[in-house]
Amino acid sequence: MNYKDIFEILSQCGLGALLLSGDGKILDINAIGDQLLLGNGEMIGKHLSSIAPALCEPVEKKKYENIAFGKYVMRCPAPQADDLPPRAQLVTFQDASDSVQRDMLLSIVNQSTEGVILCDEKSRICLLNDAAVKMDSIVASEVIGDNIRNVYFTHDHSDLLVPTVIRDKTPMRNVRQYYTTRYGHDVDIVSNSFPVLRGEQTIGGFSLMEDWAMVDQLHKQIIDLQEKLTELTSPGNKRSTKSTLTAKYHFQDITHVSTAMHDIITHCKQAAKSDSSVMIYGETGTGKELIAQSLHNASKRANGPFLAINCAALPEPLLESLLFGTERGSYTGAESRAGLFEQANHGTLLLDELNSMNISVQSKLLRVLQDGMVRRVGSVSETHVDVRVLSSINVPPYQAIAEGNLRQDLFYRLGVVNITVPPLRERREDIPLLAKQFIMEFNKKLGKNVSNLHLDTLNLFQEYQWPGNVREFQHVIEHAMNIIPADCSVLTPEYIFMPAVQHPPAASGTPLPGTSQMPKKRAPAEEVSLNGHMQNVEREAICKVLRACGGNVTKAAKLLKMSRQSLQYRIKRYQIDLQELMQEAFQDLDF
Repeated sequence: MNYKDIFEILSQCGLGALLLSGDGKILDINAIGDQLLLGNGEMIGKHLSSIAPALCEPVEKKKYENIAFGKYVMRCPAPQADDLPPRAQLVTFQDASDSVQRDMLLSIVNQSTEGVILCDEKSRICLLNDAAVKMDSIVASEVIGDNIRNVYFTHDHSDLLVPTVIRDKTPMRNVRQYYTTRYGHDVDIVSNSFPVLRGEQTIGGFSLMEDWAMVDQLHKQIIDLQEKLTELTSPGNKRSTKSTLTAKYHFQDITHVSTAMHDIITHCKQAAKSDSSVMIYGETGTGKELIAQSLHNASKRANGPFLAINCAALPEPLLESLLFGTERGSYTGAESRAGLFEQANHGTLLLDELNSMNISVQSKLLRVLQDGMVRRVGSVSETHVDVRVLSSINVPPYQAIAEGNLRQDLFYRLGVVNITVPPLRERREDIPLLAKQFIMEFNKKLGKNVSNLHLDTLNLFQEYQWPGNVREFQHVIEHAMNIIPADCSVLTPEYIFMPAVQHPPAASGTPLPGTSQMPKKRAPAEEVSLNGHMQNVEREAICKVLRACGGNVTKAAKLLKMSRQSLQYRIKRYQIDLQELMQEAFQDLDF
């Protein structure tokens, strides 16, 4: 088909088209193209780069060109023409003004601190902004297109607000609702809901939601501050009876969609109703203290103090003094001070990394747990305390007992309720939601504008073993967000650095971002990590399949049961030279 016919067809479709010479001059342009570029019939002979530089960029870059106020165009794929002059190319483009406005509005909506949910006229979810994703602990891509009634369930079985305003065509303001998502997350909101009307037709509805649980918490803090101010200013009242030591986190702050974490939180909510001791086991970085603080805040002791001490960070004498207190003269420089047990009276005390506590201190702790009486170091008298003790441990309890790091009788006292927090590799379905949350946090903290993860980045996250769990994941995202350019909106693998992975040096000889150049000399076999060994095995397996498929990446990806993009990423990551691989395969053939 000649380009003149193509010009006409594209004009009928509302698309602009122009013929561009090898030196960038406009040789011809169709009617819609002249209209979109505001050419007034005077475009022929001009350089496109001086009128719309973005249209000179490759189609894949998807750049907008601002022609005039509120007028935007964007390049799109061009059809093949049979009669193009030498070195000439066909450039097609479209009106992108609506797309730009949509992107701007989405950016505004995602920066809002209020949750926003938008549905079409059939109550199918069209949009969840970042605040709603965080509030509801939902991966937006999993619910977009689904009916809102299949995702949210009100506690009083009343209808949801968005379908109601769509049906009645009437706004509903300042309505408080309690609902549970289909992932088991409980939410308490106050919302304003509105229909979206176009003339007499209702085309959708939306809600602006405020997390009322957080507002309740702020109200409680204000009341506490008022009480403390009253106590401090009361005549003759020299001591404050209200503790200022509080726990920050609640169960709704634990980001998850996985069944494993949902079950743990359900068990913890039951355990919070009693005063029984709870031992929390989990690997480093799994969020044991979040669980402990949430237990406290869900218990009847929530208005009492919450104190935590890391038993691994302090030497035995200092740990004993901090736990039980001291009397003046018990040792040189000692003052009369209350210990953590006395300070936590009517509240909760968390003993973090309990297995690092000296055995002799454990025996003294056992006595306090048995009769609730505390004796300060250097004192002859005892004080009764009412404290719920929570403990955390980063190795299996029976392993700590077998290794002599935990008294068995203390375990029976502190492990009345045992909670095991799963590592991140056992709750991989939480990774997309956690990534989204961390990206949102660091966007605000670092002034970045990252909105999405590249598929290869998500695959990398899903396949990594995460020895440092959620804390390591957070640090990996923070590292990437620090080094990613300010104009990048997609987090790609080149910005990811995970210390436990032995990254190969880049092909150009330049280290990967966040890494140092690795020496070419191989390490002794005994020094190669398990991760390094697994990567060597993976590389050899990929090379073997590629040889068998004659270097065809699509066929190899199918045999390896992974996406073509994931295989391409690994080929680049492991520096597999397909041409060299085929030459080796050819040399190995036995003629």
